[in-house]
Amino acid sequence: MSEFNVEVEREEDGRWIGEVTELPGVLTYGVTRDEAVAKTKSLAFRVLADRLEHGEDIPETHGVFAVTE
Repeated sequence: MSEFNVEVEREEDGRWIGEVTELPGVLTYGVTRDEAVAKTKSLAFRVLADRLEHGEDIPETHGVFAVTE
């Protein structure tokens, strides 16, 4: 089992970017750090649900996403 990490950082223009590197394509922007984290988690769950729906393998996970900067 693994735990996904939401990596966040602030861009030069002030926006926050959130990414889950374990799930390619899961990358979002937010006006605030919290918004970027929330959007990234939401997209990650949608990607995992889509993979399940289409019979694709997904990483086995536990717990909640950890946030790193």
